[in-house]
Amino acid sequence: MNRHLRKAVVVTAAISAGVLMTACQSSSSNSGTSSTGQHHSTAKTSSKTSSQTSSKTSGTAGKSTTSQQTSSGTTAQNASKSGQGVTGSFTGGKVSYLAPGKYIVSVPGRTDQIFFVADDTRVNGAGAICGSGQCTLDQLETATRKAAVSADVTLKKGIATLVSERASTGSGAKGVNGTWFGQVSYLAPGKFTVSGPKGAEQAFFIADDTVIKGYGTICGSSASAAVCTLDQLEAAAKKGLDAEVVLANGIATSVTEDH
Repeated sequence: MNRHLRKAVVVTAAISAGVLMTACQSSSSNSGTSSTGQHHSTAKTSSKTSSQTSSKTSGTAGKSTTSQQTSSGTTAQNASKSGQGVTGSFTGGKVSYLAPGKYIVSVPGRTDQIFFVADDTRVNGAGAICGSGQCTLDQLETATRKAAVSADVTLKKGIATLVSERASTGSGAKGVNGTWFGQVSYLAPGKFTVSGPKGAEQAFFIADDTVIKGYGTICGSSASAAVCTLDQLEAAAKKGLDAEVVLANGIATSVTEDH
């Protein structure tokens, strides 16, 4: 009886121990699964947040770069629009070479003006750039590389539409000598014609030392003579002017208005 009771106690204890071990293993397994799941979940959340933050930062940087590029482009466009250049005439100046296609004209009493030439820039010569007539841009460059050339320059937005050389007594220009009395007509800056006998016309140039006298039409009044400027002579010749012109080597030493 006692032996059967001891066996029953041993079996009961063994069963209880097995049940306890199974419960512990199950609890341990559930605990491990929960911990692993939390680890994976945390890692995924961290990765997703990092990716989103990185994407947002990258997008912000991209927008910033685009904004800088747009700002730079706008500045360049504004600078281009503001740099329209000077429009006007520079009479009796000296043209000097600066760089291919780039020159400067210096007129006494005015600020030196930089300008450019274009394919359609007209260049008139009077001995230094080329002979009497139309010259090329290469001839203008060659001449001004050697020395400044006396010329009148007409600019439009910083680009020369006309560069007209003014003849000088030392330029070596060959021309006629003599005195002509007749109608003086304008041809180009610094260049005129005077009608001679039987309607023949003689072209001539004005130099820096040409004496221009007016009696009311070029300048001054009918009562007394006045020394006039080249601009005044050009304005009068465009309207119609009778004058006495004395030429030496094709260059006027004097132009005296008829009075």
